Amino acid sequence: MACAATAHGEWGTILAIPFGLLCGIALGLVNGIGVAYLRIPSMIITLAVNAVAQGLMVAYTGGFSPQDSASRAMRFIATGDVLFGLPNALIVWALLGAGTVFMFTRTSFGRAIYAIGNRERAAYLSGIDTQRVVMIAFAISGGLSAFAGELLAGYASKAAQAMGDAYLLPSIAAVVLGGTSILGGRGSYLGTIAGVILITLLQSILSVMQMEEFGRQVIYGFVIIGMLLLYGRERRLR
Repeated sequence: MACAATAHGEWGTILAIPFGLLCGIALGLVNGIGVAYLRIPSMIITLAVNAVAQGLMVAYTGGFSPQDSASRAMRFIATGDVLFGLPNALIVWALLGAGTVFMFTRTSFGRAIYAIGNRERAAYLSGIDTQRVVMIAFAISGGLSAFAGELLAGYASKAAQAMGDAYLLPSIAAVVLGGTSILGGRGSYLGTIAGVILITLLQSILSVMQMEEFGRQVIYGFVIIGMLLLYGRERRLR
């Protein structure tokens, strides 16, 4: 949608990035409302909303890329450098990472997220508005996902249907490998960074081995399953 906005003249180019972010936040809100208020399992609602969004994009674009070129700002953020030769994408990640760590460790909202993950009923009884927190968390996730998509489009200089699908399993594997429990209540952003480093090393090894893409997906799937089994066992022992 950000790339599609660039086709609408100068104002479209200027508003491309915030427009894409608003689209992501809106989809995140839909997911959050479904999980928090309608009590739909998060995995189901996110997959369903993703299918609807992709279907709408196919209908809107006729199955082709909405715009052959990303905006100049998107390409600059994704591939440019302004500070000591450091890539802008690295600086953006550092700022977002610092903000995320601060949110989780120094704000009541971050502590509420951990509390809900540990035991939602207990968090509710302690006075936390669990539904509002869950909805906001999904909105933030949607906005950050949209921004990551804009960086990817800027790096590729264009947008294409499902261009981010190849990153889905590796990103989940990196999170769970970094110590975050998908079952909730456990994990840290610094652990996720370690998981990303390990997954990147694994990708490099698989590339050297010239393993086909299907083999990589199988390995990522086994990593996720293994960590889920480990977390589930730890919870039962508690």
